[in-house]
Amino acid sequence: MEKFDVIIIGSGQGGDPLARECAKAGRKTALIERSHVGGTCINTGCTPTKTMVASARVAYLSRRAADYGVKTGAVDVDMSKVRARKRRVVQEFRQSGEEKDTHTPGLELIRAEARFTDSKTLAVAGRELTAETIVIDAGARPRIPPIPGLDQANHLDNESVMELDTVPEHLVVLGGGYIGVEFAQMFCRFGSRVTVIQKANQLVEREDEDVAGALADIFRQDGIEVLLGAEITKVEPGPAVTVKTGERTHKVKGSHLLVAIGRTPNSDRLDLPAAGIKTDPRGWIAVNEKLETNVPGVYAIGDVNGEPQFTHISYDDFRILKSNLLEGGAKTTRDRLVPYTAFTDPQLGRVGLSERQAIDQKVPHKIAKMPMESVARAYETSETRGFMKAVLSTESKQILGFAVLGIEGGEIMNMVQIAMMGKLPYTALRDGIFAHPTLGESLNNLFAKL
Repeated sequence: MEKFDVIIIGSGQGGDPLARECAKAGRKTALIERSHVGGTCINTGCTPTKTMVASARVAYLSRRAADYGVKTGAVDVDMSKVRARKRRVVQEFRQSGEEKDTHTPGLELIRAEARFTDSKTLAVAGRELTAETIVIDAGARPRIPPIPGLDQANHLDNESVMELDTVPEHLVVLGGGYIGVEFAQMFCRFGSRVTVIQKANQLVEREDEDVAGALADIFRQDGIEVLLGAEITKVEPGPAVTVKTGERTHKVKGSHLLVAIGRTPNSDRLDLPAAGIKTDPRGWIAVNEKLETNVPGVYAIGDVNGEPQFTHISYDDFRILKSNLLEGGAKTTRDRLVPYTAFTDPQLGRVGLSERQAIDQKVPHKIAKMPMESVARAYETSETRGFMKAVLSTESKQILGFAVLGIEGGEIMNMVQIAMMGKLPYTALRDGIFAHPTLGESLNNLFAKL
């Protein structure tokens, strides 16, 4: 039996920095990682996808060069070079994290898979490790739904699709959530014909209907086929997807099939019953507002606990545990804002309440809305698709929520989030002086007529 002060399972964006901080604080720490340091974000999520999104945008702008009075030739995408660039960036990020871990005194990086044998003990590659504090940061993986024939079809997921070395002739995307829409537009810009099949009646279900509708319109303008309210009844090799929309049943035949229908937690690989750790019916580890499981001394952070699956939320989980375990704090997840950006083009950024949520919760509110074509900077750059929309309290004049589908939408959203964090009334943004011509100054006009 090898005794540690802290054992962390998984080196994602919460577990990795927590391991280093625990070691620096004098805690003997084991960081167990079965794959690559950095978790989903660096290896198969944010870093590689946004690197490829950038390549796709260059192809898109090259084809639009004439709109700006610039002459170019034919645009050809070399997927092997796109992939090589993506791999290089991932390796640089990954190597940086690995070097920090291996050079941190008091921290042992163990390359293996872990499973519980009791509430304080783990079996790891023939070793038996124990600690009073155990943190689970095991992450999640692509969910493969039980669609008849899917397991016999040669399909891709968000990881394998980024390893293609040629542009698919026709990419069929199952799922219109945030992962599905990013890849759909990306490969459309690389030169693929793309079809998105979404079971719900709108893309990105979490968003208001007008936001999702505008995104679908943009996709169709770009030549992406969007099938909504579409039930997938069968998948055949080819691939060929049998789709039922209303009373009509037809087949969608493609050259490649991408499955982007959610994520599933890696909790099933840990033998949680041996430790008595509870999960919900889908396998997400249940935690309280301090990220504690039902077993004292065992915590779960990042994607595996079922909270919003974003890198910045995982990192905030790290900050909560760092404060509580190492600094005597009492931080919680209560009332934290959850901002996010979908890196479609234009970007979709949102924070706080949507209009639908405000209505459902019976919150007194009013809406401020403005098309991006009314934003000077967007007009000057010929990037006028989309709109911005704020949900405002009629009582306090504070901003309850904000959504923007527009050029650099994530950056505009960040500005509004700062105002929300400072509990500023919307009038502060309406009356503030922002540099012209920037995207931020559009907030003057968004709130001007209220």
